Amino acid sequence: MLISTLSNGRSITPSLSAEPIVPWWSFTKTVLAATALTLVRDGRLDLDASLPEGAFTLRQLLRHEAGLADYGELPEYHASVAKHDPAWPAHEMMQRLDGYRLRYSPGTGWRYSNVGFMLVARLIERATDLPLADALRQQVLVPLGMSKVRLATERAELNGEYLGHSLNYDPAWVYHGLLIGPLSQAALLLDNVLAGNLLPTTLLEEMQATRVLGGPMAGRPWLAPGYALGLMRGPIEGGLTLAGHTGCGPGSVVAVYRCTVGDAAACCAVHSMDTDEPGIEKLVVQEIREALEAAC
Repeated sequence: MLISTLSNGRSITPSLSAEPIVPWWSFTKTVLAATALTLVRDGRLDLDASLPEGAFTLRQLLRHEAGLADYGELPEYHASVAKHDPAWPAHEMMQRLDGYRLRYSPGTGWRYSNVGFMLVARLIERATDLPLADALRQQVLVPLGMSKVRLATERAELNGEYLGHSLNYDPAWVYHGLLIGPLSQAALLLDNVLAGNLLPTTLLEEMQATRVLGGPMAGRPWLAPGYALGLMRGPIEGGLTLAGHTGCGPGSVVAVYRCTVGDAAACCAVHSMDTDEPGIEKLVVQEIREALEAAC
């Protein structure tokens, strides 16, 4: 297990001489959202304009309110991943899913959708006239100093001494793109974004405007889980609000979250080869509480 914790922007965990590269799984969605919002900042995208892809908006895509389904609902998707098959082309996935058919009217419901973030990735490419990898570097990774983060394109990039050599997973199965990088850079990236070092205050507030999705979740720290723009966000015990993202893929789980109390801020990222999402989130909360108590 890897842990990286920041207190007021400074690392308080021992640095590794050779920090492994790990998959960021659905924390990639937070980076895509931040990238899209820089393009809103620059006047190249609009949060609330209807899109050519359907009768929904960028805001609705980023908050999973666009009415789209998810390819994780397809049994044949899970069967192909389990057999270590190459990823289907995106058009084939959308055909199998009937992916452009809306399951509810945009804005009237909520349904987690990787397809929605695939469309966000395409919007970013169109707005920048760049491949997604270059757009992410230009808009977010380089400005925030994330020099060791990249999109995975080959199976071999998901192996290594820490991760093992038996995953044999095609990263193209993540249709919106799969970022990989050191865990410490995931924590540093989230900390910078939510500290206001990338987006103006108005857009940072838009990013954190949250749709509440329900009450307490058994075994998990959320009292009222919610989703903002590319962020899982909601209150936890002690009057704290957690913002970040959990992600799970074959063989591992990652959770990256930030919390503030007054002028103190703590951010923690955990990557584990165990897929116990509730347990990893609880560990993140524990690390954040300890960092905040020390800072206060």
